[in-house]
Amino acid sequence: MATLPNPLPTLAADPSGSSLGLELPAGSLIDVTAEGPADEPLLWCADGPARPGGWASLQPARRAAGLLPVLLEGDGGEVGRPDEWQLLPDEASYPGDHDAEEVLEEFWAEYAADEPAPDADHPGGEAVAEEVVADLGERATSDGTLAPYGPEWPGLAPAARQAPAVDPDAHATEIADSLVETGTWFKEPRLALVPARRSADIPAAIGWTGAINYEGDVARLCAVLRSWEDRFGIRVVALAWDHLAVSVAAPPTTQAEAEAIAAEHFAFCPDNITGGDYNTLRVYAQHQVLNQRTWSFWWD
Repeated sequence: MATLPNPLPTLAADPSGSSLGLELPAGSLIDVTAEGPADEPLLWCADGPARPGGWASLQPARRAAGLLPVLLEGDGGEVGRPDEWQLLPDEASYPGDHDAEEVLEEFWAEYAADEPAPDADHPGGEAVAEEVVADLGERATSDGTLAPYGPEWPGLAPAARQAPAVDPDAHATEIADSLVETGTWFKEPRLALVPARRSADIPAAIGWTGAINYEGDVARLCAVLRSWEDRFGIRVVALAWDHLAVSVAAPPTTQAEAEAIAAEHFAFCPDNITGGDYNTLRVYAQHQVLNQRTWSFWWD
């Protein structure tokens, strides 16, 4: 992956980051990958659990050093700390080398329906698959797993009709604070800093492998995240071993808009629908996309 100058080695001799204008809590530089130590640290991770207000305290790192904040699941997660995540930074290409729609269209063609069924909302069109995802062993029936869409890629959802009502970075701060409160799905979150051009690139910058059973080059997923940044004001706020959560500053406000985005979610992460609580695209769109200020994804 094409990389920026990495300021993290500075923290080895200056753990508080004072030379970069920072006041960091106690933390560790992580260079552990599945293939051995990286040439340079991939990220800085706080030693202690995150607290509300912690994300905001890291914002100067963006301006001073090009380090972007993200929450990482800690010891309470399925695998443990990020140094146990089998990171593969050398396997990630550069997100800017990929076109988001081409990536999603390819995923849709691979995982969506082979055999269409009629759909009242799309007269003469195609709706549901007999086979949704052969690789996953999931069957979509004529009740409409992917309705109102069929095997043909429906195209990208339109961008939000209005500019976000809140600043995307300020909204990310609010969502991050909500995730560190007790009782959320996110276990023992730790604040982290990653050298990356933009929030969407964070998974590629560290070589995150949470979706490796689905896509071996995480930069292709980051290309989609970049597109969502541009269209919906998302920010990557949290990573766990196999989960990714983004804040959404400009979510869809109508069911039709939500369904169009839900189609992208299916292409991006079929497990969200075929393995989730809402196992049709329409219901998923209603409950997980429409007016939702956070989107989360999980890969088996």
